[in-house]
Amino acid sequence: MSEKMSNAPVYYTLAQVQFNPVAAMAKYVDEVQDYLRREGYTIFEPQQGTHLRFVTAPGQAQIEPQVAPIISWLITKGDRTAGFILSPSSITFHTTHYETSHEFIPELLRGLKALHKVVELDHVTRLGLRYLDAVLPQSGEEVDQYLADGLHGIRFGATQRYALNEAVFETESGPLLPRGTLVARVHRMVSPLGYPPDMVPNGLVQMSKFEIKDALPHAVIDTDHFVEGRMPLDFDKIGEQLFALHATIKLVFDATITDHARSIWA
Repeated sequence: MSEKMSNAPVYYTLAQVQFNPVAAMAKYVDEVQDYLRREGYTIFEPQQGTHLRFVTAPGQAQIEPQVAPIISWLITKGDRTAGFILSPSSITFHTTHYETSHEFIPELLRGLKALHKVVELDHVTRLGLRYLDAVLPQSGEEVDQYLADGLHGIRFGATQRYALNEAVFETESGPLLPRGTLVARVHRMVSPLGYPPDMVPNGLVQMSKFEIKDALPHAVIDTDHFVEGRMPLDFDKIGEQLFALHATIKLVFDATITDHARSIWA
């Protein structure tokens, strides 16, 4: 995925940096947005949500669930092909119109630099890339023609509705941290083309070739590679780390697909 394919299967991808929490982020977000607005990210949409957390009251052993509010901000290109998701502890760059890593990773760094100008971050704690690739067989083809032999699953005559293959690897990750984690999943299903529940492209529009509303047999290659630990705010090193993460994602992607898939997507 470092060189652009003419018929690339990437339909959604994101890159994220987590950093030391900024509790007063709401006070700074207007200035961050103004930096990015001048770079073409002209749509600004605050997002309210909730998450479940568990707390122990003083003097009590019982853990009580609580619903806590969360806020994030979408800062998106005018054509809604790409944008940033900002929270008090992370910035994410995501796109439904991926080109190559050489355009994608520098955009995340652009957003991180704009944020740092405003809030003066101290360090980062997590760097990650995640890709979704759609395996959409052509007429007369099957999903198996695109996936390596070990991913064909169980067959015993019944109609398969859904299957998941998952593998987790420890990787050598780059200059900032010596070890990373790569999670490689292949989802197989008969349904419209969709997204994992934890990875929805809020605020973006999909490429027309991936707007598939009818149920059809297909697979989604879902690759997540990240490093976690305290890292200095060195933009050059962060960029090197992200490109190293991407290089390993390309290796596992190549190991997941067949020569037939490469010929169709090349």
